[in-house]
Amino acid sequence: MTSGTGTERLLVVDDDDTVRELLSAALRFAGFEVASAATGTAAVAAGAEEPPDLVLLDVMLPDMDGFEVVRRLREQRTEGRSGPVPVLFLTARDRQADKVTGLSLGADDYVTKPFDLEELISRIRAVLRRTRGHHTDVLTVGTLALDADGHQVTRAGQPVRVSPTEFRLLRYLMENAGRVVSKTQILDRVWHYDFGGDASIVDTYISDLRRKVDVEEPKLIQTVHGVGYVIREPRR
Repeated sequence: MTSGTGTERLLVVDDDDTVRELLSAALRFAGFEVASAATGTAAVAAGAEEPPDLVLLDVMLPDMDGFEVVRRLREQRTEGRSGPVPVLFLTARDRQADKVTGLSLGADDYVTKPFDLEELISRIRAVLRRTRGHHTDVLTVGTLALDADGHQVTRAGQPVRVSPTEFRLLRYLMENAGRVVSKTQILDRVWHYDFGGDASIVDTYISDLRRKVDVEEPKLIQTVHGVGYVIREPRR
């Protein structure tokens, strides 16, 4: 499947020194090149000097809010650039109005503090996969292929009929191929339950999806007991 090369440049913008340094260290460990800024002004300057592949942006900054930073980054990205820089808002503010404002400005995701580092890195990689270039977004795991633009799923070249929810679930699993995701993460990303929900719905949809997708060997959707689910080719 399409995945990060480990050379993507990220810009972390947060006025909290501890958060900024923790994030930068974790992202470098995950294989990214990382620059950081503590203010909106510094973020805009950094973006102009060496445009990042993605910006992790706190909404609450001392000199200007993150929404204004996005506007300025978008403006300086207009000449000779292949589309707007992807932005993932990172903030303690969880009011719906803030989310709507951020997403209306073209932000690609919105994560509320406190957050899980593994989940954050997973979201970053998913955003990078979705926004890299302008090619058709096709995810593959073994003989399974999901065409996000055409909203089609095939296994060994044969079409697989799935419901819209099954499609979202399968896409989330494939965007995180090889990575175990919990039921809570699935509920949040597929059903958008910010504070949990009935986890049994995940089991039901996984079971239905298996009957449609894993009709041949090898079986790709695997259960990791006590943790969650993962889609990958079985280890030899």
